[in-house]
Amino acid sequence: MSITRYRTGDRMSQAVVHNGVCYTAGQVAADAKGASVEEQTRNILDRLDALLAEAGTDKSKLLSATIWLSDISTFNEMNAVWDAWVSPGNTPARACVESKLAAPHFTVEIGVIAAV
Repeated sequence: MSITRYRTGDRMSQAVVHNGVCYTAGQVAADAKGASVEEQTRNILDRLDALLAEAGTDKSKLLSATIWLSDISTFNEMNAVWDAWVSPGNTPARACVESKLAAPHFTVEIGVIAAV
């Protein structure tokens, strides 16, 4: 059984690959703290692109996505960025919920699962 961990820290790994599947930790906009929902979503998706590439996959192989919004009324703002990013014809199963996030300056968090 082979397990490969990426960007591993004391608390968690940012991605784990096992049996041809890449699981990412929830990503926040570390480079866009306090920015608009659109900017945070863009920053997160850029981070996911880089993380997926490091793990040997990309957004065209997404299987599932979970999106947490600190305020569900920003759903359309997040979706405008998501819709422009997601690979046409390869959209994943997806859930989007309102949730309190780890810090008040984060308004969006996204975790994905992708085939490798």
